[in-house]
Amino acid sequence: SAAEGILRGKASMLGGASGAVAGLVAITPACGSVGVMGAIAIGLISGVVCFWGVTGLKRLLNVDDTADVFGVHGVGGIVGALLTGVFAAPSLGGGGADDFSIASQVLIQAEAVIITIVWSGVVTFVALSLIRVVLGLRVSDDEQREGLDLSAHGESAYN
Repeated sequence: SAAEGILRGKASMLGGASGAVAGLVAITPACGSVGVMGAIAIGLISGVVCFWGVTGLKRLLNVDDTADVFGVHGVGGIVGALLTGVFAAPSLGGGGADDFSIASQVLIQAEAVIITIVWSGVVTFVALSLIRVVLGLRVSDDEQREGLDLSAHGESAYN
């Protein structure tokens, strides 16, 4: 991604692919409400914010997000939902009503984001609690050292 190239001196294919996915994730909530320039702005902004999500936020929260799922999809979705409230404005090429208020719509979008985070958090907590009781959430240290290909699947991925 461009942000990666600027901040690290070199862009990578993984960064480029992640930036493209971040843009797609972010435009999804806005796709029927914004114009072309708004979509481009959302894509660019989300690429930069998601770059921070997979580098800074992950470290800040000290989470194991190996595939950067939250940093790209979670952060990108939040950014896209919030920016929908901005770029849906008719004055910015969006399809909002004539009496559209950016501030009011951003507040509505923020409320939806908060509800979604709370709902997802509660459902995830319940699901993980049930799985923990029935199956457990982690493999043993020995299985981890041996590798999950062998211990869980009975296969060797690399010879």
